[in-house]
Amino acid sequence: MNKIMKHVAVLCGGDGREREVSLRSGKAVADALNEAGFRAVMIDLLRLEDADCVKGYEGAFIAMHGDWGEGGQLQAKLAELGVPYTGSDPHASALAMDKWEAQRFFERAGIPVPKSIFIPKNYDDVVRKLGSDIVVKPCSGGSTVGVSIIHGLTPQNLNEALELARESYAGEVMAEEYIAGREITCAVWEKNADGKAEALPVIEIKPHEGYYDYSNKYTSGATEYIVPAEIPDDIAAMIGDYAVKAHEALGCRAYSRSDFRLTPEGKAYILEVNTAPGMTATSLVPKAARAIGVSMSDFVKTIMNMAKV
Repeated sequence: MNKIMKHVAVLCGGDGREREVSLRSGKAVADALNEAGFRAVMIDLLRLEDADCVKGYEGAFIAMHGDWGEGGQLQAKLAELGVPYTGSDPHASALAMDKWEAQRFFERAGIPVPKSIFIPKNYDDVVRKLGSDIVVKPCSGGSTVGVSIIHGLTPQNLNEALELARESYAGEVMAEEYIAGREITCAVWEKNADGKAEALPVIEIKPHEGYYDYSNKYTSGATEYIVPAEIPDDIAAMIGDYAVKAHEALGCRAYSRSDFRLTPEGKAYILEVNTAPGMTATSLVPKAARAIGVSMSDFVKTIMNMAKV
């Protein structure tokens, strides 16, 4: 059994595109941990090299999003320091951050994924394999930063989308077929020390305008969240099962959130897994937890108490 921790650091901020959201997550987590009886201190961690500041704390709650804070580097640093931290280990964190590589694990686990191309360069090849309605995105990162949804592909808009993705996150880019349907997400948590993952209620995401981009994610009132999603029980159970399988396939621990597209025919396609999902007032994991009567403070207490090196 893990040691009961009291004095903990909530690591957030960073220097990436998701900095402001991470700071909001960090404040919400710190407030909830303090309400739960911890002595939590919110730390704006601007650089990975500054992580030594956690020495003297009994544990760290990672509320970083994207880049080195979510992709395994911070996790490896905390392990090196011997400080227990929340969420997935360095390997699972890095794997989930690589959307292309993660898809291969989902496929092997029997979870449907959209057809995709790694580093799409040839327009004719993209149209032949994916059709004229596609999604272009960075292989890493989150919060829909650098993502383009294209209806009616042309060489020009393909190049513009590739440029945006590369500007947003230095690294590889991928393209997927566009899956028409509903935006669905499902969080998973390990509420007991036995490490058994359980799905939280499925959520449907309905932006009032456009698609679920950065603005719609983090602007209060811009998006309607239906918890639980108004879908047949068997479809909800299937999505929950996929979320658990995805969590386990990547080797995640404590909690994660999987995003899906659900077609009108009832087929669900997984898009990605988030190992340090948002924890702001508009975030999805706290909404799912509340739907089963688990408060934010109780949820983060459970996650904090499962922190490991």
